[in-house]
Amino acid sequence: MTREEFTKILDEKGYSYEIEGDKIIVTPKSDVYLNSLPSIPPSVEFKNEGDVGLGSLTSLPPSVEFKNEGDVGLGSLTSLPPGLVFKNVGYVYLGSLVGGWFQDWKGNIEGIDSKRLLNSMISKGVFER
Repeated sequence: MTREEFTKILDEKGYSYEIEGDKIIVTPKSDVYLNSLPSIPPSVEFKNEGDVGLGSLTSLPPSVEFKNEGDVGLGSLTSLPPGLVFKNVGYVYLGSLVGGWFQDWKGNIEGIDSKRLLNSMISKGVFER
């Protein structure tokens, strides 16, 4: 998906955003649900005040950032790029990769923050295909 196609969809759905250099920063004071999108362009940052739903994506460009105030739903992803870091406030749903919410995954280690573990696993390429 091109940047222009993505910003057109944001406009149609009424989601506010800013352009900083080559980055699109999605900024509404609400949830952002784009569950029907098959892809998103590189250099997108979600900095909204709610959840982010991207349920149909099977992959993400490595330069996508999640800094939103809620959960992130990525139920159809089949891989995660090594450069991805989740900085969102809520939980991360990875249905196809771990069978549900990452914090409920049986591979979590007691006493270790689940998002910290997830980010470490991503940086080591565990979810690459």
